[in-house]
Amino acid sequence: MEVLRFSELIDEQVKAEISGKNEIIGILVDEGLDVIVLYNGYKYIYIPLLHLHSLEKYDDENPIKYDHKTIKPMFIEEDSISYRKILINAKGMFVEIYVTGNKALHGYITSVLTDYFVFYSPVFKYVLVSFQHLKWLIPYQNTTTPYSLNEHELPVVPAMITVNRTFEEQLKKFINKLVVFDLGEKQGKIGVIKSVQQNFVELVTAESHTVFLKISHIKTVHVP
Repeated sequence: MEVLRFSELIDEQVKAEISGKNEIIGILVDEGLDVIVLYNGYKYIYIPLLHLHSLEKYDDENPIKYDHKTIKPMFIEEDSISYRKILINAKGMFVEIYVTGNKALHGYITSVLTDYFVFYSPVFKYVLVSFQHLKWLIPYQNTTTPYSLNEHELPVVPAMITVNRTFEEQLKKFINKLVVFDLGEKQGKIGVIKSVQQNFVELVTAESHTVFLKISHIKTVHVP
């Protein structure tokens, strides 16, 4: 089904306001049912509509140069693009993703499940990312790698982990293990999982303090 929501802004320079008080300036080059694509003059930025607060035409004294005949998005679909299709097409490619805090993650997607995906980062290793909390995804140029690491330092095919289909079921596999939620951006997000039930995780912190975290608000998780 053709998407015409922002058709009058296609090929125009726009300003997108994203969750987390972020603003992105770029040319709107494509849109789908649940995602838009901006080109900032150097990179393609894939933004799920779930986190798009506003989109408007943006005039600038130095507009971004863009030729839709020669510059094409990284992921091209015969039908309308979608958030899930983009994640699947990005598997194995080096990408930058932004989820939370002041940290972007660099690496690549290894698995796309029902409501989350698995991201391999040379810094954090395996990170589980909830679909509903990804703010944007930016593919790398083919000739570059995160931190200029070589294949030995950043393996293209790392040792795989066994994953469950849903985020909640995967969290249950981490019971009695030390985990870091949301990249440890706040106190109370690092500890040992004691139980996972009824959309809450019971976490015991370093100070032996028990915290109950709602699963739908957990953005990322990794096991150190």
